[in-house]
Amino acid sequence: MMRCGSIQAPGETMRVLAIVLLGLLAPAAGAATIEGRVFLSLDGKPLRADEAREAVLYFRPAQPMPTRAPAEPVEMRMERKQFLPRALPIVPGTTVRFENFDPILHNAFAPPGPHTFDVGLYGKGEARTHTFARAGLVRVFCNVHHDMVGHVLVLDTPYFTRPDAAGGFKLELPDGMRGELFVWHERARLWRGKLEAKAGPALQIELDLSRPRVPQHMNKFGKPYGGQRSGY
Repeated sequence: MMRCGSIQAPGETMRVLAIVLLGLLAPAAGAATIEGRVFLSLDGKPLRADEAREAVLYFRPAQPMPTRAPAEPVEMRMERKQFLPRALPIVPGTTVRFENFDPILHNAFAPPGPHTFDVGLYGKGEARTHTFARAGLVRVFCNVHHDMVGHVLVLDTPYFTRPDAAGGFKLELPDGMRGELFVWHERARLWRGKLEAKAGPALQIELDLSRPRVPQHMNKFGKPYGGQRSGY
């Protein structure tokens, strides 16, 4: 580091800058990448690989690690009468932006409980936000459309990812870190396994879907949806 009032030769300055840049570009020391694929089946029959994109993988270290919420909101959009992404992993303190991309009205809400919220009714091009303060699974519904379902996973760990269109995943962890790997899917039992972050064979994780795609639920007033028309 240059001290105030010192003079450094141009060649020496370039050498210092080169060292700094190499440090910025170098991979993180002591990191291990856990990778593999998630396979889904229904009634014993394999499903398309891209359906695994709705899964969430997260690693919970044996020693809890601090999390940091992003400065900007993350998005769960409402489009084609769907919440996209359908499963959104975040950490506590994250603000989620619910923008309506449909030419009809939507109203995202979570039922009464520790994670309840209601962003109200609004139309295309409008957006509302909600900050999720505590860890837990939050099921998100639309008060207008019964079959719109989303899931916000508020995780107490900074290590999480979602599979790609082929069901593949990669999760970078500090080398040698011990803990448990979890694989969540809304229609499957939670998969979990103890793991140490180190080089090894790719993981092959199989999930059998046995739960309905749209769970039974009431509207935000605690009443049946009834015969409401789309676009109300």
